[in-house]
Amino acid sequence: MIDFIKSRLLRFRRDEDGQIVVEFVILVPLLFTIFLTAIELGVYSMQQMWLDRGLDVSIRTVRLSTDNPPQHDELKKLICKNGGFIRNCEASLKLEMRPVDPRAFVGLPPTADCVDSAQPVAPPVTFVAGSNHQLMMIRACLVFDPVFASTGLGFEFSKAEDKPFMTAMSAFVQEPGK
Repeated sequence: MIDFIKSRLLRFRRDEDGQIVVEFVILVPLLFTIFLTAIELGVYSMQQMWLDRGLDVSIRTVRLSTDNPPQHDELKKLICKNGGFIRNCEASLKLEMRPVDPRAFVGLPPTADCVDSAQPVAPPVTFVAGSNHQLMMIRACLVFDPVFASTGLGFEFSKAEDKPFMTAMSAFVQEPGK
């Protein structure tokens, strides 16, 4: 039986008749996977860039407006407005902001939970941008739908509850008021 299979394989290897079906069947799915992964990476990179830009521009506004800092929902809207082309931004953006002691630094947890958790800076309010000279850290987590979820890069995204997400972080100290 082994000799029969071996002789058939050798004959198949020597035979130069026919078409390039085998090469086509093997290489075309590989090329399409690489092509779709490149598109997915481009869309992901663009959304990450817009999220980073939206957070940076918005935090600059927060840092400079000590007298009237934006609240949680206003900050979300501001990030989405400055974020450009992020699909369904306000519904899928989650913010986490905490005060940080610069003398005993403990940053945000390394894994984002993508759940709104605005820790109060002042006890009576649920989300305050901070007071004068206070170091704050903020993380924006954006849950998104991949373009091609079942090919290439779509499998590899960090996921929260089976949805891929991206994060952007920033630290700032509020400027003193007037």
